[in-house]
Amino acid sequence: MPAYSTRREFLRHLGVSAAALPFVLNLPSLAFASENQRKQRLVVLFSPNGVVPKNFWPEKEGADFELPESVTPLAPFKDRLLFLKGVCDKVRGDGDNHMRGMGCLLTGIELFPGNIQGGSHTPAGWASGLSIDQEIKNFLQAKPETRTRFGSLEFGVMVPDRADTWTRMVYAAGNKPVSPIDDPYQMFNKLYGNMKDQAAVRSILDTVQADLKKLGSNVTAADRQLLEEHATFVRSMERELAAAKDLDVGHAVPTLEPGIREENDNMPQLTKMQVDLLVQSFVADFNRIATLQLTNSVGQAKMRWIDVEEGHHELSHEPDNNEEAQAKLTKINKWYCEQLAYLCQKLADTPEPDGNGSLLDNTLVIWTNELGKGNSHTLDDIPFLLVGGGLDFKMGRSLQYKRASHNRLLLSLAHGFGHHLETFGNPEFCREGVLTGLV
Repeated sequence: MPAYSTRREFLRHLGVSAAALPFVLNLPSLAFASENQRKQRLVVLFSPNGVVPKNFWPEKEGADFELPESVTPLAPFKDRLLFLKGVCDKVRGDGDNHMRGMGCLLTGIELFPGNIQGGSHTPAGWASGLSIDQEIKNFLQAKPETRTRFGSLEFGVMVPDRADTWTRMVYAAGNKPVSPIDDPYQMFNKLYGNMKDQAAVRSILDTVQADLKKLGSNVTAADRQLLEEHATFVRSMERELAAAKDLDVGHAVPTLEPGIREENDNMPQLTKMQVDLLVQSFVADFNRIATLQLTNSVGQAKMRWIDVEEGHHELSHEPDNNEEAQAKLTKINKWYCEQLAYLCQKLADTPEPDGNGSLLDNTLVIWTNELGKGNSHTLDDIPFLLVGGGLDFKMGRSLQYKRASHNRLLLSLAHGFGHHLETFGNPEFCREGVLTGLV
């Protein structure tokens, strides 16, 4: 190999395309000693309307815990799980609990005053600070060795076009919500940048194959196989997208009152496509941070595919003594957990391009919610279930805290990336520092 100071310089010399550049930068045989370091990643997976606590939280603390019904799909990953019960969203101020639960979930700071009215509380606007995923993204993007093409990607499924405090959890700054992309066609186009519209899915396969030829003998046989696998993924995604080009993305309109429901029977297929794209974005090193927002706060998905006809939010308001509603809510959260398990299995089955374990070994996935429990609208015991090895937390445990501020968890995530902030969000809730017991 000729003498080049960086891989990027070498690949630019070869004329490797922008579509393939982030992926081939991962190849071990093109590694430069100064650039060879572990990649850490974070995924935040959101589902709405609280959980049924007795069917979500393990009874026992420590490593000797059993998985309740809602989380049984994660049994293969039990030694990689970390339950954090007793972590509470203490942010108050304007807005109802659904609004503050969503807008403060990743920001840890109050909502601005505004004119969005919800429930019986005061109206409110957007969050007044950036979200932790964007804080960590900015930290990584500021350093050449951790900078990626996008930094972060925001995926969605059934997220309304209409933007309000119930539908946005990611913030680039105060008053600047980031809209997730919930159309797989649009996300595919963003990742690979070579499609004009859904009706004409243009292949980037020729470009990737041409890049492989340009690399030629400069990479090992193992790396050529990785490139071929990447090309195979692109081909299969194009076929799936082309076959599903008439798929109705099905945007649901958020409302505090049940009754406005759009057809959303495509939600399982859309979720799978988005998870596949998310995992591949990590393989290609397009980003180190991702969020996957399944519907929205006050989400009214009707999960007919698991024999639930009622809207999710509608069911979440039923009292605890409505056993049928509790059973359906448990089924709903179990389905969401199955999507998490699918994501984790894909990450576990995908080797790191540099040979350092699997993607799951280097990724922390957080499954969370805007409420602890739907019918009480509590912001206590917010579901935080962590999976994976990205931040070197001690996994395989169930922890219980005494009303710990969730700002401390957000602070811990930053510290896990080497970003040693003293506070995040409202400093009032960071006085005790990072969440104890994680490492």
